[in-house]
Amino acid sequence: MRNEGPSRDPGPDQVELQLAARLAELRVERGWSLEELARRTGVSRSTLSRLERAEISPTAAQLGRLCTAYERTMSRLLAEVESEPPQLVRASEQTVWRDETSGFVRRSVSPPHAGLRGEVIEGVLRPGADISYEGPPVPGLEQHIWVLEGTVEITANGHAHELRAGDCLRFRLWGRSRFRCPGPEPVRYAVLVVLP
Repeated sequence: MRNEGPSRDPGPDQVELQLAARLAELRVERGWSLEELARRTGVSRSTLSRLERAEISPTAAQLGRLCTAYERTMSRLLAEVESEPPQLVRASEQTVWRDETSGFVRRSVSPPHAGLRGEVIEGVLRPGADISYEGPPVPGLEQHIWVLEGTVEITANGHAHELRAGDCLRFRLWGRSRFRCPGPEPVRYAVLVVLP
């Protein structure tokens, strides 16, 4: 995982350390052992231990499973390890997270903010990228996905959709989801998430 943000950010290593610490805090707050968290997420105990010690970085799929267990969106979890975002979020200040393994790049265009229920995310998938999530971090999470460039296949709640530039898919997510870029070009899309 790589996190890129404004020059005031402590840097990728510091963000990864803060994320690892926050993941450990969330587990302890719930009174879960590593074995219990492994059972709830399907991520091995040894991997969870290494994630919490910042020995490895989570993949998008692993982070998605952890967010589901902790009932948080990925944006909310990442916001918890950063300082309070300003009302105006300049492009140079938007946090970028990369999962090189899956070919997913995520830009937090409008991060979660106290008193606001929505957030805007830009996603980019390279050709051949295929990411699956077991379930939403918050059941019934409302999402609006607008494709800006390219083509993406999105499966949500058991229904598959092929979206092209300009198309918008909107739904409340209750089950599994999958994002796949069939190529040959990358796909770039915007996601509006509305928290309940």
